[in-house]
Amino acid sequence: MTLQGTVRNGVIVLDPPGQLPEGTRVKVLVTEEAASPTLRERLRKLAGTVDDLPADMARNHDHYIHGAPRR
Repeated sequence: MTLQGTVRNGVIVLDPPGQLPEGTRVKVLVTEEAASPTLRERLRKLAGTVDDLPADMARNHDHYIHGAPRR
């Protein structure tokens, strides 16, 4: 039998809940799909989605984000 679930606050919650009797012992196999995407993978989805940035945004991002003097 294969069941799936999600870890919430350190506890495995099965989809849908209540499939096993209370006290049932289980063995957990963590799959690749269960691993959270890295910050780099999450940000990669945003690359190229904004098309109205200033031409010098890469060079002067501190100016536009934090108000630092332009380079």
